[in-house]
Amino acid sequence: MAHSYQPHFFQPLLPGFQTGLNIPIAFFSRHINGNTTGNTWTLRSADATDNTWEVLQEERRLTRGWKEFTEAHDLRVGDIVIFKLEGEMVFHVSPFGPSCCDIQYTAPQVQEEAVAEEQQSNTASNVPASAYSWDYSFRAEVTETNVHEDKLALPVEATGCKALNKQCKEAILVNIDGKPWTVALRFSESGGFYYIKGWRKFCHDNKCRIGDLFAINVVGDGMSSPLLCVYAPTKEILEILSTWKRKLNVGDIASSRMHRRLV
Repeated sequence: MAHSYQPHFFQPLLPGFQTGLNIPIAFFSRHINGNTTGNTWTLRSADATDNTWEVLQEERRLTRGWKEFTEAHDLRVGDIVIFKLEGEMVFHVSPFGPSCCDIQYTAPQVQEEAVAEEQQSNTASNVPASAYSWDYSFRAEVTETNVHEDKLALPVEATGCKALNKQCKEAILVNIDGKPWTVALRFSESGGFYYIKGWRKFCHDNKCRIGDLFAINVVGDGMSSPLLCVYAPTKEILEILSTWKRKLNVGDIASSRMHRRLV
């Protein structure tokens, strides 16, 4: 099934989030700055009402009206909010709670630039922004072996991802349509890597085929169940992964195959 791309960004809600929310630099530069005529965002959500919220944008930050939106949706520290641009200054906002219950949103594309800066500037207490990991992505391929074994191994480099914790025994796989699957999360002491169990069902439910390739972004705070968000293997995403690969000196990321999106 084809999925039309709409610009997205997502942010973690850190302590003090009700006072305002920063807009990622890359998203702001590409879709907001110089491309709009006003400074008021219209926010819609996936609740049962037709309510909209008017929120003021001051430079690269949402301010007046944001607190009312958070209170109306009972947003809390640790939640994720996904903003999907639907029209000029009109956004569909999906709150993404840690339990992943009742989530229906189009999964975000690979997180844009300056994540570390965003986390630092968005923190309003003594909780360090570095405790939240939003910048580790890896390539995943559906193979006969990992489907048969019902196991997907994460790269060894994932052990440095602050979203993962050996004491956490489950993770949430989120497909392109925002639908969650709970999977077991384990750590191989002998191999020194994390892996998930429940991979076979995820692949079956999403009609994956052997050879399908996609990117997975690991999201979490290191305490609650991490989210493993699946992205379509677009050229842009593979280029980003290739850049990270060169920095980390991990295995080959680029692929000459034709790949399809998960449905």
